[in-house]
Amino acid sequence: MPTLDVLNLLDRLTPYMEGWDEQRRLHDAVVDGSRDNVLMLVEHEPVYTAGKRTQPEDRPTDGSPVIDVDRGGRITWHGPGQLVGYPLVRMPDPIDVMDYVHRLEAAVMRVCDNYGIATERQHERTGVWVPADDRGPARKIAAIGVRIARGVTMHGFALNCNNDLDWYHRIVPCGIRDAGVSTISEEVGRNVPIAEVVDPMIDALRLELGDWLS
Repeated sequence: MPTLDVLNLLDRLTPYMEGWDEQRRLHDAVVDGSRDNVLMLVEHEPVYTAGKRTQPEDRPTDGSPVIDVDRGGRITWHGPGQLVGYPLVRMPDPIDVMDYVHRLEAAVMRVCDNYGIATERQHERTGVWVPADDRGPARKIAAIGVRIARGVTMHGFALNCNNDLDWYHRIVPCGIRDAGVSTISEEVGRNVPIAEVVDPMIDALRLELGDWLS
């Protein structure tokens, strides 16, 4: 199996800034070669984070605080019931950011397929989507926002497992007004906790990133 160390911090809820500091520390270590590629897995305390393309009208209408971060994309939410993964991986040269984004999407789609959930990519909309059906419009089940710094990936994916979707009602998730948000639990009609999804997600990432991992 390709090398991708896993730092599993899912034993508690992690404040976003604490996780951000740890992610930057790991990123520096991968850049300087003092550690191998690593996947950091966390479940955050509730927080809104805004990427570089966030617009003023995307932000919470109730005054909820927002942390501005240096990833791509717009505003999203992280919190209990959502599996967040930060792969810190050396990219091959020449760097192709969209190739990396598509690999993350493909890994999440593999996990969803394990649950019989049909998913798709959408043109110019990153993330993983459940197509529109008789239950409603297309709905995002995983958000993806990345940054590449000094040849090593940062930020990553947020897969909704069994989180409360009410948090999304306060913002325009990812700046998209004509679609919804969903979870694995919503789609399969039973509670699917993060713990159930962790190993399939790790396996899927190792498959999709395999030719990049030493």
